[in-house]
Amino acid sequence: MTGIVSDSTAVQYHIGVSRAMLRGARYVLLPGDPDRVEPIASCLDRATELARHREYRSALGYVDDTPVLVMSTGIGSPSTGIAVEELARLGVTHFLRLGTTGAIQPHIALGDLIISEGAVRLEGTSGHYAPVEYPAVASLSLTQKLVEAALHHNFSYQTGICCSSDSFWPGQERYDSFSGYVQRRFQGSLDEWQHLGVLNFEMETSALFTIARTFGLHAASLCGVIALRTQSESVQEGVYAQVKERLALVARETVKRHAASGAR
Repeated sequence: MTGIVSDSTAVQYHIGVSRAMLRGARYVLLPGDPDRVEPIASCLDRATELARHREYRSALGYVDDTPVLVMSTGIGSPSTGIAVEELARLGVTHFLRLGTTGAIQPHIALGDLIISEGAVRLEGTSGHYAPVEYPAVASLSLTQKLVEAALHHNFSYQTGICCSSDSFWPGQERYDSFSGYVQRRFQGSLDEWQHLGVLNFEMETSALFTIARTFGLHAASLCGVIALRTQSESVQEGVYAQVKERLALVARETVKRHAASGAR
């Protein structure tokens, strides 16, 4: 699909970078937290920081000779959608989300990686790009390389469907919010998603998959498990550093394998 291509020196309004700054990068690694950009970029070669504007912090590095952008999206689908829009104008074609997540299936362990094949569209951003009947599905070639990369590092991983919510509390049926109230449409939803085989909750993947597909681009999602919703509502901070390292290592290996394969 052909879209709007930005002038090489024009800085995008929200993300604060231009096409010239990306040095031809087609791949982008997308954590949510701006503070995760630096440690992810440190796993690349010759990494340098590019810009920091609003929630969008960016750095450019290399996997061998392949330029790779790392850029935070902030929390949630609206800011992720803005990032995809503006990066696509700069020539980025392959989007790899790197996130943290809470698992809702009992067979999943802390520190496991979840590679999403598709996502439940429990957010509103993707509905601005495609009707609700349109599926949120990952790029096959990019997702296959994620699996290969996880196997290469001998990291435990799961593949399946995630649920992307617009809210951290009611949409994920958490009752420890300020009001403690979850509206009727979400009461019992956690049990329903479990019975339907959904693996985890997060907040960005379905918008990323939907927007990338409608643009004719490629997207995949890799999340590390830092909470087990079947046991507790609390985040396990002890596994956070381990998960961050695994995400970065698998992302680097994925780009290396995908670029070498010549796949779209």
